[in-house]
Amino acid sequence: MISFLGAIVILIAGYFIYGKFVEKTFGINNQNQTPALAYQDGVDYVPMDWKKIFLIQFLNIAGLGPIFGAIQGALFGPAAFLWIVFGTIFAGGVHDFLSGYLSMKNKGTSASEIVGIYLGETARHIMRVFSVILLVLVGVVFVTGPAGLLKTLTGVNTSIWVAVIIVYYILATVLPVDKLIGKIYPLFGAALIIMAVGVGGGLVLKGYDIPNISLQNLNPKGTPMFPYLFITIACGAISGFHATQSPLMARCVEHEAEARPVFYGSMVAEGIIALVWAAAAMSFFGGTPQLDVIIGNGGPTVVVNTITNSLMGPIGGVLAVLGVVACPITSGDTAFRSARLTIADAFNINQDKIKNRFIIALPLFAVGVALTFIDFTIIWKYFSWANQTLAMIMLWAGSSYLVKNNKNHYISTIPAIFMTVVIFSYIMQAPEGFRLSANISNIIGVVIALLLSIIFFVKAKKVKTVNNKKVA
Repeated sequence: MISFLGAIVILIAGYFIYGKFVEKTFGINNQNQTPALAYQDGVDYVPMDWKKIFLIQFLNIAGLGPIFGAIQGALFGPAAFLWIVFGTIFAGGVHDFLSGYLSMKNKGTSASEIVGIYLGETARHIMRVFSVILLVLVGVVFVTGPAGLLKTLTGVNTSIWVAVIIVYYILATVLPVDKLIGKIYPLFGAALIIMAVGVGGGLVLKGYDIPNISLQNLNPKGTPMFPYLFITIACGAISGFHATQSPLMARCVEHEAEARPVFYGSMVAEGIIALVWAAAAMSFFGGTPQLDVIIGNGGPTVVVNTITNSLMGPIGGVLAVLGVVACPITSGDTAFRSARLTIADAFNINQDKIKNRFIIALPLFAVGVALTFIDFTIIWKYFSWANQTLAMIMLWAGSSYLVKNNKNHYISTIPAIFMTVVIFSYIMQAPEGFRLSANISNIIGVVIALLLSIIFFVKAKKVKTVNNKKVA
């Protein structure tokens, strides 16, 4: 219990202390006109109050990620607390801040264009394709998943629910951001926070035995903690998907000083959500072996339903339905919206006219609808790896920006190196990867990270030399 409460305190302190340090390192200037004001178009560039933007950004990046990921990660035991806390403060918070801040510094542009600006044209082209595919996959899985759950709840055919969700997605993708997303997202974001407060409060008040910090791997299947824990818990610590969402809100922030509460702050809030659900999953069923059985018999959805109904009664039941149905839908719609903007930025297609929005959106949805009829389970297995790969790339892009501007790049370089080791070690040993032994795959991960680091530091030294000559 002490570790759980202490972890929450550290996360909150991290926002005020390290978050402020990150903000100071990147630098903010409220005299600079933000994209929301400079390019206001009433569609994507729409100034909004930062508190509303915070709730929208929070729901954009959260959804079911910090819930389901934390429940699965809880199988490793209380070591998951450490990854959530330190991952959020030193990796996820930095990643989300820099992806939002650099978007604001570059006309609210998409993640792929940010990568191109700071890592070069080859990286830009790769990221354009990579991010659009990733976003469409997210959108599709968050059509079929909620549709199946709604069929179970209502008895209405899955195909009908798929059609209803697709229609909603189209509206959320093409309508002005403040007309639909701006109105309903703050409500759902608040509900997600209320659910976490209710579950966390219930654990404390009812005296559940939440385990204290330990590095022991408690996974019943013996799955290695490294690198699997760092792939399993993504949204609750660091997630590349966030980089695709931050530009949506970077086009709505009115002042640069609002970047920390909106981007770093929403990541910390998500970390707290993940902490609550990891603690609940570890303690509610009596241990990781029992949790593993529950997950095996119904997945994380059963865990969410059981815990919320037990700790919060009828209100918990309503919030559980909201969590497993509405939250994934609110991730899917912004995934498609981000895909539209990514393509629009790549081809310089003005989006102030609704015709132009439909020109991009309709082919995207045609592909999405087609994918709903295909079993792409194998493809989806690569999502976790691709997601963290995107996070790694964005961190390296942030480091490049900091180097070019003579700022402390280590705040992003260190987590970039760590995530490089994680993703290459994972793909080398994962069932969907090369299936090498853990020892060999981990060595490969370290070697690749070392090589990329050497390349980065050599280029950084050259940039520093050039900058010093300019100053002289």
